[in-house]
Amino acid sequence: MARKRAREADGQIDPTVDKMDHDGDDSSDSDDDMEMVNVDFELFNYDSQIDFHGVKTLLRQLFDTDAQLFELSALSDLIVEQNTIGSTCKVDDKANDAYAFLTVLNAHEHRAKMPVAQLIEYLSDKAKSTNDPKLAAAVPELLADTSGKVVVGLVLAERLLNMPAEVIPPMWGMMIDEIEAAVEDKEPYEFTHYLVVSRAYHEVQSSISQEERKQKKAKAAGDDSKLYFFHPEDEEMRKHAVAAGAYSFTKDSESSADSKRAFQEMGVRPRGFMMLIEARRFEGAVKAIGDYVGGALST
Repeated sequence: MARKRAREADGQIDPTVDKMDHDGDDSSDSDDDMEMVNVDFELFNYDSQIDFHGVKTLLRQLFDTDAQLFELSALSDLIVEQNTIGSTCKVDDKANDAYAFLTVLNAHEHRAKMPVAQLIEYLSDKAKSTNDPKLAAAVPELLADTSGKVVVGLVLAERLLNMPAEVIPPMWGMMIDEIEAAVEDKEPYEFTHYLVVSRAYHEVQSSISQEERKQKKAKAAGDDSKLYFFHPEDEEMRKHAVAAGAYSFTKDSESSADSKRAFQEMGVRPRGFMMLIEARRFEGAVKAIGDYVGGALST
């Protein structure tokens, strides 16, 4: 059995394995007045009586301006009802809202349900708009397959922007264990592929002034600027993907980047990002992000 299935009744996991302390640098100058605060992050099973609103809020962040295209309430219900796969990450108590969540949905098993049908249509369309021809060809075909020989796991993950990277590897590692346990129990989680839905962004020049608007319009169509990741581990995970690519949000507007400048000269234009990973490489991808996060923290 997976560790989370063996949790105590209050839903907390073994603190010696999955409880993480997050604090600042212990070193400090006597001149500094900065106070270091220790925060304990804990992972929990989904609880339909508690987690609906927290998951819905994070889904709204994940899909950004396109969130209005989905029935997020129905999608949130589906996620929290699937309480043996995936985790929420919280502070202090199970009853609090999630700071992060991770789950995987069986696209074949749930394809007739409205929220999954919406996701299939949306991701199939967006895959065609990426600059990766493999992604454009493979995703629509795989998601359209109804034979049962191809089973795609739709991986949804999001967290608050200021969450520490340490919370990520335990969430992914635990989900691997839970999927293995579910397959042993003959539950429908034996996937052939995983489609990870995430977010990225480009930095763009602010278009507040008329002069900058003119300069922006004069540029050639298409954005070839560097792609950055809201989830840094995505840069490592995509190395294990069959295909990966970014796409523009349907409801994106020119003013959205200015509204997300975060007190800097450059604006932030969010993009959707997806990675297609074969099941045989998924565990390796999860291990790689654990190594990546650990290495990043030690530098």
